[in-house]
Amino acid sequence: MKRIFFFITTIVLLVACQDDDKFSSAPGMRLTFPADTLEMDTVFSRAASSTYTFWVYNNYSEGIRLENVKLARRNQTGFRVNVDGLYLDNSNGSQVNDLEIRGKDSLLVFVELTPTETGQKDPVLVEDNLVFTLENGAQQQVNLRAWAWDAERWNNLTISRDTTIESTLPVIVNGTLTVPEGVTLSLKNTTLYFHDKAGIEVRGTLLTEQCLMRGDRLDRMFPYLPYDRVSGQWEGVRFLATSSDNILLDTEIRNAKAAVCCDSAALDTTQVRLTMERCIVHNSEGTGVEAVNTYLILKECQLTNTQGNCLSVIGGIAHISRCTIAQFYPFTADRGAALFFSNSWQGQPLSLWLSCEGSIVTGYEEDVVMGVASADTTAVFDYYFQNTLLRTPRVETADSVRFAQIIWETPKDSIQGKQHFKIIDEENLYYDFHLDSLSTAQGLGCYQ
Repeated sequence: MKRIFFFITTIVLLVACQDDDKFSSAPGMRLTFPADTLEMDTVFSRAASSTYTFWVYNNYSEGIRLENVKLARRNQTGFRVNVDGLYLDNSNGSQVNDLEIRGKDSLLVFVELTPTETGQKDPVLVEDNLVFTLENGAQQQVNLRAWAWDAERWNNLTISRDTTIESTLPVIVNGTLTVPEGVTLSLKNTTLYFHDKAGIEVRGTLLTEQCLMRGDRLDRMFPYLPYDRVSGQWEGVRFLATSSDNILLDTEIRNAKAAVCCDSAALDTTQVRLTMERCIVHNSEGTGVEAVNTYLILKECQLTNTQGNCLSVIGGIAHISRCTIAQFYPFTADRGAALFFSNSWQGQPLSLWLSCEGSIVTGYEEDVVMGVASADTTAVFDYYFQNTLLRTPRVETADSVRFAQIIWETPKDSIQGKQHFKIIDEENLYYDFHLDSLSTAQGLGCYQ
């Protein structure tokens, strides 16, 4: 009985193999593609895109032979294609020859693009056709499309003298952009795209107006998720101890590791080290804004969604006016506070004076406002909140005099947390922190 079963099985396998090896060049046979166009994201000129893939299917029971697969415009557009492990080599006319797709089988196509410079200010369409010529003479094609965008490139750039930059092109920053002590860099109406591990170190003075700082990935992590919504793509902006008189106006800093850090320095109560007005700091893998022994002014700023604290003030002077500080960082439950303040730094006392008015401080947790006092009572720990929404337990101790006209938010409120805002979309990581019409915080925060 076992011999009969083995004999029958062998016959079946042989027949199956013979069917797999049968090819047809019937006139009506065609390949099947998931789409007739491969849409790629915008790519900076002279920079390689991500790798895109698609499958080519033979839905017939018989195999199909291909005379060749080629790029219609050969090597003129910057597209690079690999078909089933074979690279469309430019030396061979950007094509491969004599491919086979067995019955009910498929092959995988990989596509990349490195566009040349276009000489244009705006993105320019780059396209080519990937042409499949079958043994039966039929031709089918997939249109490859992307947008190429010229950009300036700064590689470990050090600003040697007072400089004002207002670029009509995006700027890609590789390595560290350094502003030495005694030098002022002014950035106006400029977008900086930071590569992995890139950032800004300021020893002198940084002035920005109408600027955007973000990672340089223009593609998507998933079809629904642009990299622009993913944190931790670049290092952030660090103001070192010698830096002073920094002013950031109408500037957005997003997707960094530690977005804005102001290092400890000798406190000068007459000199503001960092002023931020109408700024957005969003989606940081570390702290949003951290100021250590700094004179800090924040006006009408949005500080949101950080793995560390959205705002961390340790010693120094901080004036917070009409800001929205919201902690809805989505990637971990072990997120920091919305607002953290203390008069102790690495075990050393640092006197603190903090005021906050007209603001919104909220988040996922029941308590997102953390004040930590030093055990050393010689360090000043002076803070005051007025006309502000705070998601923290009501203060009923002697410290209650430090709070006036407070909306004490709790998880039991009918409108609380993310319900204050127009869009908190955790699935697609899309956020709009303008107030919803039902919010109880009308008149507070940075969007009024």
